[in-house]
Amino acid sequence: MPQQPWIRLLLLTSVTMLAFAANSLFCREALASGSIGAASFTLIRIASGALVLGLLASRHIRASGLGGNWLSATALFGYAVAFSFAYNSLSAGTGALLLFGAVQITMILYGLWSGERINRKQVIGALLAGAGLVWLLLPGVSAPPLIGAVLMIIAGVSWGVYSLLGRGTKRPTLATAGNFIRAVPMALVPFALLANSETISATGIGYAVASGALASGLGYALWYLVLPSLSAVTAATVQLSVPIIAAFGGFIWLGEALTSRLLLASIAVLGGIALFVMSKQGHGSTNEVNSKKR
Repeated sequence: MPQQPWIRLLLLTSVTMLAFAANSLFCREALASGSIGAASFTLIRIASGALVLGLLASRHIRASGLGGNWLSATALFGYAVAFSFAYNSLSAGTGALLLFGAVQITMILYGLWSGERINRKQVIGALLAGAGLVWLLLPGVSAPPLIGAVLMIIAGVSWGVYSLLGRGTKRPTLATAGNFIRAVPMALVPFALLANSETISATGIGYAVASGALASGLGYALWYLVLPSLSAVTAATVQLSVPIIAAFGGFIWLGEALTSRLLLASIAVLGGIALFVMSKQGHGSTNEVNSKKR
C-alpha cells in the first residue's frame, strides 16, 4: 500500500486512537448510568461490530469465505465480556490503563517465552510498567475495586492472546469480521442467563451500538488502513495515548476524578512501555504484534 500524505495519516491515526478510547467511555457511561446491563452491552456491541465489519468485508467474504477462526473468536469474546463487566465498577481511565497494560505485558511475556532477547533498557521498561500496575492495585482509599480490576486484566490478557493469534494475517479486516460474527452466538449465552435481571433502554442500546459499530468496527477498519504507513515502533507508541485520552475523557465527559494514584501509575506504565518499545534493537519484534492489536 502506498504511503499516505502525512497530514491525512496524522488525522486518521488520531481519529483511530479516539475511537479506541471511546470504547471505554461508551461502556462506562452506559453501565454507570444504569441504562443497560453488561451482558446486554456485550451482545449488542459484538453484534453491531459484526454487522459493520461484515458489510465492509462482504466482497471478500463472498469471494473467499468467512475469515478468522473459532479460537480467535473465543479470545475476542473473552475480552469483550470481561471488559463490559469490569466497567460496572471501574472508572474509564483506570479501566483503560489496566486493559492497555495487561495487553502490552502479555505481548512482552510471550516474546520472552518464545526466546526473544531484550536489552537492559527494555528490562527496566518492563519492570517499570509492571510496578505501575502493582502500584495502581495496592490496597488503599483510591485503589480500584478488586473484582473489576481482575476482570479488566483478564480482558487485557484475552486481547493480547487475540492479537497473538492474529499475527501475520494477510486480510485483517476479513479475519476480524469473521471473528466478530463467530463471537455473536457466544455473547448470546450471558445475555440469555442475565437478560431478565438487566435493564435495557434506548440510551443503553445507543451506547452499545456506538461502541460496536463506530469505536470497534470502523475503528479497527481505520487502524488497518493506516498500519501499512506506520513503522511497528510508531504503531505501538501511538497507542500509549489511548489510556490518557480515556482518563481525560472520563474527567471531562463523565465527571470522574483524576487521582494522584492513577496519574502516577499512568506515568509508570506508559513510560515503561514507551521505554520498552523505543529501545527495541532490530530483533524480531513484540512491537510488530502490538501494532496488530485492538
